[in-house]
Amino acid sequence: MTVQHSYKMVKEKKDIILQFLADTQSRTSKVQQLINAIIQAINLGDLVPGDTLPSINQMSLSAYVSRDTVFKAYRELVRRGTIESSPQRGYFIATDLNKVMLFLDTYSSFKDTLYHNLRSNLPENYGVDLYFHHYNFRVFESILLDNIGQYSMYVVMNFNHDMLSDVLKKIDANKLLILDWGRFEKGNYAYVCQDFDQAVYNSLVSGLQRIRAYDEFVLIFPNETYHPHETINAFKQFCKDYAIKHNIINVFDPFTKLENKLFFVIDEVDLVQIVKTTNSAKLELGKDVGIISYNDTPMKEIIGNGISVISTDFALMGKMAADFVLHKQKLQLIIPTTLTERGSL
Repeated sequence: MTVQHSYKMVKEKKDIILQFLADTQSRTSKVQQLINAIIQAINLGDLVPGDTLPSINQMSLSAYVSRDTVFKAYRELVRRGTIESSPQRGYFIATDLNKVMLFLDTYSSFKDTLYHNLRSNLPENYGVDLYFHHYNFRVFESILLDNIGQYSMYVVMNFNHDMLSDVLKKIDANKLLILDWGRFEKGNYAYVCQDFDQAVYNSLVSGLQRIRAYDEFVLIFPNETYHPHETINAFKQFCKDYAIKHNIINVFDPFTKLENKLFFVIDEVDLVQIVKTTNSAKLELGKDVGIISYNDTPMKEIIGNGISVISTDFALMGKMAADFVLHKQKLQLIIPTTLTERGSL
């Protein structure tokens, strides 16, 4: 490559950065504006791994900012692993960005299963950083914006389940995998999700014979829950289609009559309360009182003679996420949700 050709390529990269720099908001610092411009150019594919960036002097003169501003921006991008530097090449887009951002809603044992299966199915040279947004939109938006450009791939549980959050649109769709659920139109985005409607209905149908053994089927669906309301629709439709006497309540009352009732439990707190109340009343779980819980955990395998669950396969979800990260191929998959019958049913 001739010196003239090399200079032309660097000039083109400089012009790309300046174009994005002109679009940034002036209320942010000059350092952050330059960081955002470079990250945006990377996310849109205008800057690719190995591309040489303008020198500090070149960038300073072209962007009308101080050399110190450019140095601080480049230093921060080096810290993030977005760019690298060497005495021979100067600054350039990192060629090995094997860093994965896993952004989940809340911690639970089944999310832990997802994480460990993602991690165990990736090579050792891949890093996985785990974040939680706890359904706090400001946290969700802030963490994502702070980390755009820091990772080669993003595996995210979307905040808003009725629409794709705007902040996710800032990430290259080829680098983003949406996890778990979402009623919104996913279009060209990759996703690995579970179904809370038809799959729940089918799971209940598979346990129909045991469900009929109880006088009443009770769904406990808390007011303060982020669990999709499609589960309520599936429950109602199942009970209607098979003439099952049923009820839907928001809070478990420990003084309620338990005998010959089957409880479909969403929240772990309600599960514990029912088991404790059943034991206190000297009733037998799985005979006098039935339980179906949502989402499987190792503990549910050993409580009593086991708690029956309707659950998706979070281990498979983690493995599929790892496949997406490794092969970077569009993945649009609904993970099966099934009923596992144990002693509580």
